[in-house]
Amino acid sequence: MDLLILIKAIILGFVEGLTEFAPVSSTGHMIIVDDMWLKSETFLTVHGANTFKVVIQLGSILAVVVTFKDRFIDLLGLGRFTKKSVQKQSRLKLSQVIVGLIPAGVLGVLFNDYIDDHLFSTKTVLVGLVIGAILMILADIFGSKNPRTQTVDQVSYKQAFIVGLFQCFSLWPGFSRSGSTISGGVLMGMSHRAAADFTFIMAVPIMAGASLLSLLKNWEYMTIDALPVFIAGFISAFIFALISIRFFLKLINKIKLLPFAIYRIVLAIIIYLLFLS
Repeated sequence: MDLLILIKAIILGFVEGLTEFAPVSSTGHMIIVDDMWLKSETFLTVHGANTFKVVIQLGSILAVVVTFKDRFIDLLGLGRFTKKSVQKQSRLKLSQVIVGLIPAGVLGVLFNDYIDDHLFSTKTVLVGLVIGAILMILADIFGSKNPRTQTVDQVSYKQAFIVGLFQCFSLWPGFSRSGSTISGGVLMGMSHRAAADFTFIMAVPIMAGASLLSLLKNWEYMTIDALPVFIAGFISAFIFALISIRFFLKLINKIKLLPFAIYRIVLAIIIYLLFLS
């Protein structure tokens, strides 16, 4: 196994882990990385670049599970089997998470093929980056300065469903799942931290399900030769996502969404200049 390929896998895992749950669009970043690394790399092309992306995304998902492990234990009703339970204090229910998943889940099933065939292009990602940035700016401007929902335990079914509606925007590549759902939560009276917590919790089942289905479809690429690359990318994505999520959650109530919105617009300009001008 070429050491350079392993280094590239680690770098790709770094990009995935750092951007998957920040409201900056991991898709936009991966477009740049695709052109810089994947398309020029014969090994990853032969062994399935898309499969590699799915594997490293699972690393990011695992980081969320680890970060919110006590919360997931209680949501699944497993609190009685561990001392690390927040069930007595928790008001967030699994049914509320499911309510939030329904809108994007239904649209995703209905339009998945259309999205894959028609929306994964540099131009559509640029549109998603810019419009998503505008939504984030509007959320910071019009969101409550004294939100009534300070923690994820106070999220109502109505808020969960409307955040789920906002999650539908993320089906457009470049829009960003966390950017759209945190914005929706803030506009619905949540604090930025409460909206972020709910976003990350809600992301796990829908992302894990989609990733596992994609992995099953492309299982032939999981060869012995490819495993070191996939493992390196998976571990890299997991570590950097773990760092990114914890750092983001500590800062989000202070810095809010505006800095990320500005970054997205700058990223859109960079992508345009590099690939479309």
